[in-house]
Amino acid sequence: MRMIFRCDPRLAEHLPRPFPARTALPDWLRAMPAKAHSDIHDRDIRTVKQCPPFVDAMAHGVMIPLPCDVRVERGAFAWDWDIPEPATQGHPRAPLSFHPVAQFAGAPFANGQAALKFNSFWTIELEPGWSLFATHPVNRDDLPFRSISGLVDADRFHDGGINFPAVWTESDFAGVLPKGTPVVQCFAVPREAPELVFEPFDDAHREAYAKVVGEVLAAPNVYRKHFRAMRGRLTS
Repeated sequence: MRMIFRCDPRLAEHLPRPFPARTALPDWLRAMPAKAHSDIHDRDIRTVKQCPPFVDAMAHGVMIPLPCDVRVERGAFAWDWDIPEPATQGHPRAPLSFHPVAQFAGAPFANGQAALKFNSFWTIELEPGWSLFATHPVNRDDLPFRSISGLVDADRFHDGGINFPAVWTESDFAGVLPKGTPVVQCFAVPREAPELVFEPFDDAHREAYAKVVGEVLAAPNVYRKHFRAMRGRLTS
């Protein structure tokens, strides 16, 4: 699987590149202790930092970064970004634009507000049969916005930019959203629908279930040691 990113030639030296999500794990996760005291259990228990599915979801796929610093003052957005005029007709220059309230009429996440649109400065091409699933960076409720998920058939639509809508969730935020902030996390997903098969446990599956659950309850790190797959490094 290859993900091909292209950009306007005049902007190539000015744009931060999309990057593997595994390189952008947040500081709060890195600082989280491996264990913390639980009043319910009256002892230290493992935190989600030791939960491979939690961490692997955050580390999977590719992050699309904000291309420049954006100043935010209680709903007002501004930036100073000195870039050349793009060589491509119809290409954006601003890092942000907006969706009017009417486009999300009745959507529970919009709260009657206009939505942001993180403009795209990279086109994305996938191999035949694959689509691009774009969503808010996984488990990143620390970000002051919430990106809206979408699925694009990027094996076919790859000559135009994919813009990423989001709702701003911290109305009293005042500060800078820094260049490089991950605004959306992308995964290549197969477009072919899976065949759904439903079966009751037979004797072998019932015994296997009991064995695995017993091992998980008896000792830590069973999934990490015996079931977690090695993930290949993304290349560029």
